[in-house]
Amino acid sequence: MSSTPRNIAIIGGGPAGLRAAEVAAAAGAFVTVFDAKPSVGRKFLVAGKSGLNITNSAEFEPFVAQYSGKDLPAAQWRMHLADFDNTAMGKWANSLGINTFSTAGGKVFPKSKKAAPILRRWVQRLREMGVDFQMNNRWLELRQNDEQIELEVECKEGVFNQDFDAVILAMGGASWSKTGSNGQWVAILEKHDITVETLQSANCGWVCDWTDETREMAEACPLHNIHVRVGDELEVGELMITRYGLEGAPIYALGRTLRGMDAPEVVIDFKPSFTIERLVQKMESARKNFYHEAQLRWKLSKGACAIIQQLYGDMGSAQALAEVVKACRIPLSGPRPIEEVISTSGGVAWCELDENLMLKKLPNVYCAGEMIDWEAPTGGFLIQGCFATGNVAGLAAAKLSPS
Repeated sequence: MSSTPRNIAIIGGGPAGLRAAEVAAAAGAFVTVFDAKPSVGRKFLVAGKSGLNITNSAEFEPFVAQYSGKDLPAAQWRMHLADFDNTAMGKWANSLGINTFSTAGGKVFPKSKKAAPILRRWVQRLREMGVDFQMNNRWLELRQNDEQIELEVECKEGVFNQDFDAVILAMGGASWSKTGSNGQWVAILEKHDITVETLQSANCGWVCDWTDETREMAEACPLHNIHVRVGDELEVGELMITRYGLEGAPIYALGRTLRGMDAPEVVIDFKPSFTIERLVQKMESARKNFYHEAQLRWKLSKGACAIIQQLYGDMGSAQALAEVVKACRIPLSGPRPIEEVISTSGGVAWCELDENLMLKKLPNVYCAGEMIDWEAPTGGFLIQGCFATGNVAGLAAAKLSPS
């Protein structure tokens, strides 16, 4: 630790920023958190509306494999996650008096499943540690001033400038802008010649050109226990048919590959537990009305029938329908708009950051969270990545190394 306490500013009061504040304050630094919104943790609360998935209980190797990004430095990323892994996350929650449980799929939730109790206790702890919260303060610019960072911030009283020993940028991507992560920081960093990979929709639904007839028959119909393929990648789970297309964890996980395709499409096996031959056998003597018979004999959902009928038309045999049911190709028009998606890909390029997530061109300015170019599927991996990078940046700004 440095001989005198460091004065650190954190821009952004999401999970990454708050974790950075926590470790920096624990190291003895004076920490001020600035946020453009009236309160911190707004995206944290939105994410927890259906149950706050704080991490995943997967073993380390499959856990690390969930992360990707352009030029993501594998060894460095492993180190960041190892320094604050899913076990550490569980202990952290317990330290706030929050007990957790794991689902069969590995998702880890607080016992209440609610985000508000965690956020309330977390903020209380930070205040007791001396962290100063400056709300309704919008970051405008920063400048190198000898060994200090001059921060320019706008509040209702006007624009003010303040010097800090270090600044941590933790402003999220560009999804759910009403919570504050609007991506406006991109233009500021680009003025400083920082390369930022384009922010794109991730963990999102994809658009299909449904006809009115398909939409009427299939909207809000779930597709249970299906296999979804994109090239050689396979995801198993459930999708929901929406008015605009498809939504759900399997298509979220395949999003990065889909974005790289000129003509994105998914191939769905609606009946993975049956072979084509077995499906044909189960049709027995049926010679017509194959969609109707498939709903009765194969338990094929009406949503799947609607999709297949739109894309392939009427079927002249059980064999033809069975072949499509096992490998239904669904063209996709594109991802949903960035405003409504769960997270974004892209962000500050890895070539701009050192091993402590400091911007090489702006000494003592660090980045954390979703604004760095990494991505992960839902299931606890997103928030874990935010905590892990906040942990690194907070310790480095306070001049400590991870334990």
